[in-house]
Amino acid sequence: MSESPTEAVAQPTLGAKLAAEGFGTFLLVFGGVGTAVFASNHFTEPGTESAVYVAIALAFGLTVLVGVYAFGPISGGHFNPAVTLGAAAAGRTPWRDVGPYIIAQVVGGVIASTGLVLIGMFGPQGWLTGAQDAGFASNGWDELSPSGFAMPAAMIIEVILTGFFLLVILGSTHPKRGSLFAGVAIGLTLTLIHLISIPVDNTSVNPARSIAAAIYGGPEALGQLWVFLVFPVIGAMIAGYAYRALFDGEGKEPIV
Repeated sequence: MSESPTEAVAQPTLGAKLAAEGFGTFLLVFGGVGTAVFASNHFTEPGTESAVYVAIALAFGLTVLVGVYAFGPISGGHFNPAVTLGAAAAGRTPWRDVGPYIIAQVVGGVIASTGLVLIGMFGPQGWLTGAQDAGFASNGWDELSPSGFAMPAAMIIEVILTGFFLLVILGSTHPKRGSLFAGVAIGLTLTLIHLISIPVDNTSVNPARSIAAAIYGGPEALGQLWVFLVFPVIGAMIAGYAYRALFDGEGKEPIV
């Protein structure tokens, strides 16, 4: 029986939303961190670093683009605790859903990185040990920064880039002014973010991605993880509250 136009459209259950967030974060980590781990340990010739950076940036952008279209209609397509908190600050996500969303995202990311480790166990001799000794694509500063940037640089860039990432997400998915191509805008923005910040701190802007990599990246990666839990959230929260204050007000057109 077809629905009448006046019937309310059925909304996804919380369980469906959490499954979507888990699968989407799995895709993001498996695709992005997987590319970082496999590409950086395969292309080792001098002069290939730039190509690896571009491949990693595209991998993260493409996975979030695909995820937004596949799972966005169910859960909103966050795949990122900072995005969930920023969306709640902007009034887009109920605060009651924030905790369950974050748990689902972290679980999805950890399952993905665990899958990468399992694949590595069957790689060439010494491959997995080498990947873990290299940090397993974890975020970091000083000796864990690809270009040796210090901790304040990581803090600043994570706040700025996560904030702008959330502004793009909120603008392109606005219920009244959003775009059908929101997924493309979001994916390309994440690609750009990685092109900017991979040399600085390996790019987080996503605590779930950082946790997933750090648990296999060794004690130093775990010791520096707190920066990539705190500062992306700060940037997202600032952006969420700022967007709500600056862009969500509705004024009346003046009568001429």
